Amino acid sequence: MKKRVVITGMGVVSPLGNELDTFWSNLIAGNNGITTQDWLVEAKYNATVAAVVKDDLSIDDIVEFKEARRMDPFTRYAVHSAKAAIGQSGLELNNEDPTRIGVIIGSGVGGLHTFEDQHGMLVKRGHRRVSPFFIPMMIPDIAAGYVSIIWGLKGPNYSVNSACATAAHAIGLGLRAIRYGDADVMVCGGADAALTTMGFAGFANMKALTFNPDPESASRPFDKARDGFVMGEGGGIFVLESLEHAQARCATILAELAGFGMTADAYHITSPAPEGEGAQRAMQMALSDGDLAPKDIDYINAHGTSTPANDKNESIAIKNVFGDHAYQLAISSTKSMTGHLLGASGGVELAALVKTIQTNTIAPTIHHDNPCDECDLNYTPNVSIKREVNAGISNSFGFGGHNAVLAVKEFKA
Repeated sequence: MKKRVVITGMGVVSPLGNELDTFWSNLIAGNNGITTQDWLVEAKYNATVAAVVKDDLSIDDIVEFKEARRMDPFTRYAVHSAKAAIGQSGLELNNEDPTRIGVIIGSGVGGLHTFEDQHGMLVKRGHRRVSPFFIPMMIPDIAAGYVSIIWGLKGPNYSVNSACATAAHAIGLGLRAIRYGDADVMVCGGADAALTTMGFAGFANMKALTFNPDPESASRPFDKARDGFVMGEGGGIFVLESLEHAQARCATILAELAGFGMTADAYHITSPAPEGEGAQRAMQMALSDGDLAPKDIDYINAHGTSTPANDKNESIAIKNVFGDHAYQLAISSTKSMTGHLLGASGGVELAALVKTIQTNTIAPTIHHDNPCDECDLNYTPNVSIKREVNAGISNSFGFGGHNAVLAVKEFKA
């Protein structure tokens, strides 16, 4: 019999706020976190809008200022999110066995800011001026390392990288680590900060980004006029626990993480498989793993990038998995407001799914004004709705053909 795994803490850093309540209130209000970036306009980039983290992060109480300066932004996002998640969980770490608490935090691109800064130093002033902290600041696993060091967590610890499916993979593997008995508690999720000159040039030149200069209509998931995604940054971290561990310490349980599915398209480096074949199997695996039937699902937080290929193929995959029930589902792409947070997206979007189940409120897909035949499901256009949600899934797909799906349901003892 599989161990039941529950969620007891969540933390987010996002373009809509760096505290969970702020993020959620902005999301259900349909507020847009996307803005024009003057530096992209001045440098004549084709893509000129982005979803940036706007407020200062509060990590001074847990990390000395000097140490925080040595962190790439993606690591600061992970540390801030982990601080919030651990805080909400109510874990008294002095009373816990640290070897039974693990960390899996991934990043799609790692320390891209650090790499660019230090490469500039190399070119301008020579190799001797490259920082001795360059490598530990840049490597994608350093966020997981820092979280373990700060909180003294000595269980399983590693990083995963599967592009925009990274956070979902990290959380799904945390679920399995608890089920297999490797740990009682796992701190899991993802963080990314790729809004750099190279990051923008790379994504823009492959024509993955929208070239729409209007931030008020740039990210249009499932809309007929969609033409690419808006790049964003952030972090999303969770505290997962075995049900036994959570109940033994009388923790407040936010929801049950019921199932996880992961597949590969084995098709193309950037394009999804025709008709979302890999996404379809990942959704079916997550349902099966969670002992859920398609009719049990009330809501899908879609990957919904606002690219022509993703939104079309994800819609087909949903219809293939859910049949007629697909048209009864509420679906939304919160990327219409947050932009695409790359390796962090699966974490931030899982937080939205958990809040949806807790509040029976479904965030909208904003800028959804022009329905089309190839995307003909209920994407919750423009305005949030109230609706009973007992269970839902969160879809995350990444370049390279990586698919990861998480299934969550209301906790019932």
